[in-house]
Amino acid sequence: MNPLYPIEWAVAWLMVKFHALLSVFMEPDSGITWVLSIVGLTVVVRTLIIPLFVRQIRASRAMQMVSPELQAVQKKYKGKTDQASRQKMAEETMALYKEAGASPFSSCLPMLLQMPIFFGLFRVLYNKLPEAADGTRFGPLTPELAQSASHSTILGDVTIADSFLNSGDGGITTKIVAGIIIACMCAVTFFTQKSLTMKNMPKAALEGPMANTQKMMLYMLPFIYVITGPGMPIGVLIYWLTTNVWTFGQQYIVIRATPTPGSDAAKERHERINAKREKKGLEPLDFTPPKKVSAEPDPEPEQNLRVQPSSKNKGGKKLSDQEKLERARAAREKAAEERRKAQEEAGEFPVPPPSSSSSPLNKGAKKKRKK
Repeated sequence: MNPLYPIEWAVAWLMVKFHALLSVFMEPDSGITWVLSIVGLTVVVRTLIIPLFVRQIRASRAMQMVSPELQAVQKKYKGKTDQASRQKMAEETMALYKEAGASPFSSCLPMLLQMPIFFGLFRVLYNKLPEAADGTRFGPLTPELAQSASHSTILGDVTIADSFLNSGDGGITTKIVAGIIIACMCAVTFFTQKSLTMKNMPKAALEGPMANTQKMMLYMLPFIYVITGPGMPIGVLIYWLTTNVWTFGQQYIVIRATPTPGSDAAKERHERINAKREKKGLEPLDFTPPKKVSAEPDPEPEQNLRVQPSSKNKGGKKLSDQEKLERARAAREKAAEERRKAQEEAGEFPVPPPSSSSSPLNKGAKKKRKK
């Protein structure tokens, strides 16, 4: 059982319906009619996956905004190859993805969904169309319609079933047409990645693994077209080119209307808005993002508290009360002497300290000793 059979049947059905619609005001056996039928098939497919495209844009934007945090996590575990560090790095990375609502796989959904349709169209043009032309009907593709599609020419003797490697009756003309379509595919894809996608990335996302992935895709996709394109039928190349042009148009509209904050595309949008306001005589708008204000109050400055150092005996012996008293007296006398010297230097006449012999406390102490 061929798993692509339902997709092939749906592709053939859409082609036949668009051909019938276009045949009302166009030549049914013209190659342009069949080419436009494939274009209509592409438009229907891309219209159906617009919700996935919106999801892709949101996921891509979230990935761009979370890029600085991802770089910080990677820098944190740089050089650590043990299993525990790798596991913690993966957990922190997934936590960032979950918090930002980003998914590295969402950006691939439109492409993954189109691959079965792409291969289904390839099998219809490469296998089912010749079989139906020989008399084996395939779903809505009757032998009459198959012969019309197989023998209708686009330019010279080029048909939608011919390819660069299998040029058929078109010969060199088929190779030229296929080469032009492949070159247009590469140019549109390169321009989309270079001028739109990377322009919509903030500065923080232009560095690190995500930027490297974008740069790799910048050259990888055109390279894939050059390698695989020559073996594809002209009809498949037309589908591919229409898809790339559709992607460019979608990207242009979305990025122009809602660019990623902090990107060059956002700056250009702000300049356009202020230019229109200036023509109307209005003041320009300030698009500078407000600074984040912390909800927590600033901590009060700590008071300089004087901490009395604990007296420690160098010998490790605990001081007696008499020794503590003598040390305290010596410290007071030293402090009084320092104050007296400071007063003398300032030109003041300090009051002489009372002698220890005339002090009433000392007299009382002497009486106690006599007793």
